[in-house]
Formats: sequence, structure tokens, C-alpha cells
Amino acid sequence: MNEMHCPNCGDLVSPAIRHVKMITCASCTTTLLLEDAGARAAGEQGVLHDVPMLFGPGDAVRIETTSYDILGHARFSYGRGSWDEFWAVDGRGDPVWISVDEGDLILQRLLTRADWPKYDGYLRLKSTLTYNGQRFQVSEVGTGTCVGLRGSFGHQLTVGESYRFLNLQGEEGDVLSAEIEGNSYEWFLGRWIDPFDVEVQMR
Repeated sequence: MNEMHCPNCGDLVSPAIRHVKMITCASCTTTLLLEDAGARAAGEQGVLHDVPMLFGPGDAVRIETTSYDILGHARFSYGRGSWDEFWAVDGRGDPVWISVDEGDLILQRLLTRADWPKYDGYLRLKSTLTYNGQRFQVSEVGTGTCVGLRGSFGHQLTVGESYRFLNLQGEEGDVLSAEIEGNSYEWFLGRWIDPFDVEVQMR
């Protein structure tokens, strides 16, 4: 990608891959949206208090037979606690999210609209649906608020913005998740990862 300059401090901003749509300036912590005409300020990165983490932006991790480059770190609060989301790309440049909540890891990919689960009515706690022949049950319903950002992301995130979410557990161990903003949905399909199966290569 072409190098750009932060409109706030003038420092060089150089996204790692072409998928990047948002990045935080390492010099002044301004969140920047990347557009054809250049970078424009979109807010602050919030506060990410340092806590022990298995990996972070700039690290490469190997999960089973696939390596992922960690590019972005977002933290969300759900009132009684928080969880972390890492935006990464695999060796083909395809994006994934790695969620970390109280030591539990989920590797998930965004589903295209055509691949969304189909169901009747309104999903609430303990509702069930069938997806790809597997029965899923809603195990968690809540709201998360973005409290901090670091690194690069494939779409815009805003500190202070809240999102509704649904998590559904599959009977074969897979996980379906929905992120809801207003009437807009995004669905993800993932699987649980044993932290001991993650090999971290710090750079």
C-alpha cells in the first residue's frame, strides 16, 4: 500500500496490507480511516491498559498448521468485565478474528451474506437453530462497548460505540457469533482453540 501521513501529527502511516481500512497512529494515538484520498482522523484509540496477553499486534502465531499475523487489537467492555479481539491475516492474506475472553480463545471468520444462518423468529438465550447440519444454541446475549484500539483493522471501529452480540454454541464444538449494530448484522463462524496449541513468534 502507499505510505500516508497522519493528518494530526504528520508522522508516516504505512498499512501492512491492502485490506486495512483503519489504523491507529503510533505517534499520536489518533484513529485514522484510510481512503483513496489519504488518511482522515476518526477519533482516539482509547485506553488499553497493559495486562498479560498471549500475543499482540506485530506478533505471528501458529495455530495447528496455519500461521497468522496479528495486526490489530480491540478491547470491549461488557460491564462486569472485558474481552479482547485480535484482527489477523493468514498466509493467503485472508482476515480472521481471534477472540480472547478469560483465557478462552476462539478463531473465527466473517460469513458472507449468503452463508448466514437461517432461522424463524427472534433469537434469545437458549434459542436454537441448525447450521450446516449442526444444532446451535444461544449461550450468551449481551452488549459490548469498544474501549480501546491498537494497530490496524479491516473495517472501522469506534471507541465508545456499543454493539449487541449473540454467541451460539454448536453441539460439535463450533461457535456462531453475531454482531449487531442497529439493524445491521455481521455473522461469524469459529471454533475453540486450546491456548497450549498456540505457538507465538514475537518480533
